[in-house]
Amino acid sequence: MTFIDLFCCVPSFAVFTLQCAVKNNAWGSIGTKSEVALLRQGGDSTFELQDDMTYAELWMGTHVKGDSILTSSEHAGKTLSQWVEEHPDCLGSKVRSKFNDQLPYLFKVLSINKTLSIQAHPNKTHAEQLNAKHPDIYVDDNHKPEMALALTPFEGMNGFKRLSKIVHFLEAIPEFRTVVGEKETKALQEACRTDPKGTSDSAKAVLKKSFTSFMNRDESLVSEQLDKLEKRFQKLVDEGQDISNVDGEIFLRLCKEYPGDAGSFVSYFFNVMTLKPGEAMFLQANEPHAYMSGDCIECMACSDNVVRAGLTAKYKDVPTLCEMLSYITSTPEERIFDSHVDPSDPCVTIYNPAIPDFAIAKVEILAETRNHTLGAYDSGSIVLFIRGSATATSSSISETLSLRRGSVIFVAAGESVQLNLESNDGLLAFRAYCPLD
Repeated sequence: MTFIDLFCCVPSFAVFTLQCAVKNNAWGSIGTKSEVALLRQGGDSTFELQDDMTYAELWMGTHVKGDSILTSSEHAGKTLSQWVEEHPDCLGSKVRSKFNDQLPYLFKVLSINKTLSIQAHPNKTHAEQLNAKHPDIYVDDNHKPEMALALTPFEGMNGFKRLSKIVHFLEAIPEFRTVVGEKETKALQEACRTDPKGTSDSAKAVLKKSFTSFMNRDESLVSEQLDKLEKRFQKLVDEGQDISNVDGEIFLRLCKEYPGDAGSFVSYFFNVMTLKPGEAMFLQANEPHAYMSGDCIECMACSDNVVRAGLTAKYKDVPTLCEMLSYITSTPEERIFDSHVDPSDPCVTIYNPAIPDFAIAKVEILAETRNHTLGAYDSGSIVLFIRGSATATSSSISETLSLRRGSVIFVAAGESVQLNLESNDGLLAFRAYCPLD
């Protein structure tokens, strides 16, 4: 299908605003401290923000747990999934063919006040197996690769540390060494002597065995060592001593957030990193992670499949998580995802993880640029406006759209949108789309 054919088959109503679902998870930020709440309030004048409520996630897409709703008077109340079903051409021919007439991604904003669970996401085959075996726990059969793009300084755990770093903490913190086990510690030390990065298959096997042993350690032993280390670190802090060389502040914070949870020790296995605004990290299947604080844009395959194993009150599936992890080691710096400026538009920065399901485009327009065109993509896209205000027109908008902070629009495949800036602080928006060649 040519671009002209694609453009011509787009329905006349192909750019429209959305009202999007908010999730009130306990780990979310509270009231006006939540970017999720402020964005929803900005985009929906009827939204009542409560100062004492947590606002954790804004879901933009067609997932059954948070289907977006069209807000135009002509189609008010219709969900985005219903619209896509009735007008599948809005997805673009490549997406229709590859993803069976489904929008393949779920777009989100996260506002995090408290560390959320140690987790990983299964690959497609594993997701299908988990869904077939435990449909009450793993509710869909799709994989869930995901990307987090920082809006504010954003802290999280991502992947295993280099073996040398793990061994450093085992040698510096006797309580950590005890819960990992003396036999396992010596095996890690021996592997580190020949492969300090831990990249060989044999080193990964040792790391897997040691981590699995730790995650299955006797609860009373873990509880005893957690309490011992927490008290020891707190005493040092009270005495004014620096515990940053052993990541003591992070450990104490996890202990306070999840008292008695063995997951407090995982910061000695996993990279702890802080993304600057505009930096991103990509989490492919079987990579362990746990978001800790801050606000981010998140995009993923359209799935809610999560295997959890700690720092949560939800169901923990320790055997599945330990078996599925890739045990790839890295530094925090290596976990920062590369982006590039779109050669066709210097206002656009592309974050493309080279998977078919999704990519993110950051659109940042300077204040002195009063007009800008959101170019046509050959997939349906969702655009979230973070800063600034503008009016939007296109060949398929029956009336001019007024866009502001928190506005969300769907743009059909083959459709461009003319933006006329109205504010003096420029414009910042993020656009999720499907990057099929």
